[in-house]
Amino acid sequence: MTTAAPTQTEGQHGITAHSDGAGRVIPVQTRSERFSSYDVADFPTVTGREAVWKLSPVAQFADLTAGELDGSPTPIAHDDVDGFSVEWISRDDARVGSAGVPEERASANAWSSFDQALAISVTGEESKTLRLERSGLGDGARAAHTVITAAPFSRGLIIIENAGDARLTENVEIVVGEQADVTVVTVQWWDDAAVHLASHFASIGRDAHLKHVVVSLGGKVVRVNPTLHLAGQGSDLDSLGVYFSDAGQHLEQQVYMHHDAPNTRGRVTYKGALQGEGARSVWIGDVLISNRAVGTDSYEQNRNLVLSDGTRADSVPNLEIETGDIAGAGHASATGRFDDEQLFYLQARGIPEDEARRLVVRGFLVEIIQQIGDTELQERLSAAIEAELLGADGQGTGGAQH
Repeated sequence: MTTAAPTQTEGQHGITAHSDGAGRVIPVQTRSERFSSYDVADFPTVTGREAVWKLSPVAQFADLTAGELDGSPTPIAHDDVDGFSVEWISRDDARVGSAGVPEERASANAWSSFDQALAISVTGEESKTLRLERSGLGDGARAAHTVITAAPFSRGLIIIENAGDARLTENVEIVVGEQADVTVVTVQWWDDAAVHLASHFASIGRDAHLKHVVVSLGGKVVRVNPTLHLAGQGSDLDSLGVYFSDAGQHLEQQVYMHHDAPNTRGRVTYKGALQGEGARSVWIGDVLISNRAVGTDSYEQNRNLVLSDGTRADSVPNLEIETGDIAGAGHASATGRFDDEQLFYLQARGIPEDEARRLVVRGFLVEIIQQIGDTELQERLSAAIEAELLGADGQGTGGAQH
């Protein structure tokens, strides 16, 4: 954020005149102008009045934005798969910092605190899948850092599943090389009391494709914010998200898609359901098409299905275009209850109302789940959503279905 310096001019008859707006704070004019730094000390204390925090329950994670963090490596489990390497690397490794810079204090606190980064490398042109499980983090405030690097022409699917207790703030960097095709899925199965703040940064190279999927089901407060940079000519992005917020649960995602090269294509689609008193979701979608991004094809949308009273869904799409030479750009947002016509159609064919409602919800969310590309995970997610729908009084089952 920049501040205008006060100026004074000599007016008629020697009267001192003040310029309009002198001394006032000038708001950030475009999404790309937000302040960024790797150092947590460069950010002011979070109050909840800041634009990036105003929809978040900041009092519930003050230890992650302002406190000291345990930066030791988090426990992980994974199989050895040809074409993937998984290792811990030092902070000064050249791969760290290659995809983005923190734009808020929780992200910067994690960056200032981690001891080693988890590095995942993808090589080879054949399709393959790497599954990582992270659990046993405990209830102490922690920091983490992950770097995913896809070599040119490589292909692969990476699934990161988070479970158990946690108070975690972290950064995830994703660098997709020329003509690589990579899918990165993060699944939040956290226990009911867990708090998880994550900033994802992706840089997509020339003619490369990234499918980025965020699934949030468990946890008390889960905030996953992807910053997705289409940096190479012809780069391609599918940004997908699915979430189910239960009573007292806050699930948030702030997505930033930056078209910054010619002939890029981007699609953002997030869908969520809310059920139970105090269930809350926040989705903010920022799209910036820079003046270099001629021929851009871009669209973002967020859909929320409200299943009971006492819920709240905030959905804010934003679109900035700095060039008129584009293929197309648009955005959409909708929040509503069941479609009465759909329910009537199903009930008219002998399906009980409760079962009809579950069918509608599953059909609403399955559009995202079926695009993950892993049958085993898709089946577990479908079962977890079914369990959420069967939960008594909207209490759900948190992360118990992983």
